[in-house]
Amino acid sequence: MVKVERSFPAPVSLKEESLKKSGSYSKPDVIRRLRRDFHDKCYICELKNLQDPVVEHLLPHKSGKYPERKFDWNNLFWSCGHCNSIKENNKYDSGILDCCCVDPEERVIFKLENDDVKVMARDEQDAKAVLTAMLVQEVFNKRNTGMRVYTSDMRLSELRKEMNILYANLEEMKKKPESQSTFRKLKALLRRESKFAAFKRNYIRENAEKFPEVLLYL
Repeated sequence: MVKVERSFPAPVSLKEESLKKSGSYSKPDVIRRLRRDFHDKCYICELKNLQDPVVEHLLPHKSGKYPERKFDWNNLFWSCGHCNSIKENNKYDSGILDCCCVDPEERVIFKLENDDVKVMARDEQDAKAVLTAMLVQEVFNKRNTGMRVYTSDMRLSELRKEMNILYANLEEMKKKPESQSTFRKLKALLRRESKFAAFKRNYIRENAEKFPEVLLYL
């Protein structure tokens, strides 16, 4: 999960649809804006070019909990179906970090360690960071149904591939420090818009003494 810049003003349809008895918060203008703002990347797992996108509510509007937030542009996020289904658990209803308002990287550590995802709050007293870390950890490891075994394993596999690409380019940089093409690749890999950016960027931070040349890309 990384910081996202939400565009304003809100899509016109949200106000119009909020006046209807069964209005929709997923009209074409909303979908276009969310997809663009979030770089067609699930804000929770960071899988990119989603095949199963959904409009996610940071604070749930169902069950009468936050009905006033149903059409609130600030409460709508671009998510994948897998993460959306896991986040529907009541334990996340109090709210995870709003990545459009705060930088999750400043409050949560995202690691792939020995091929296992390990996500933790930087401060265990930071309730929202703890809840966010729990959710991200869960979307890579939830295997309570056959489909979730598949979708969780797929995300973990894609994360490993992306991290291996990062590792390979870092090795190439060390071998050929004059290669501008390698630096361009690293810059692209470490942009917030790239998939699994939080994990890659955290790796660079934790190995800053090895790769000081690319710290400026964070």
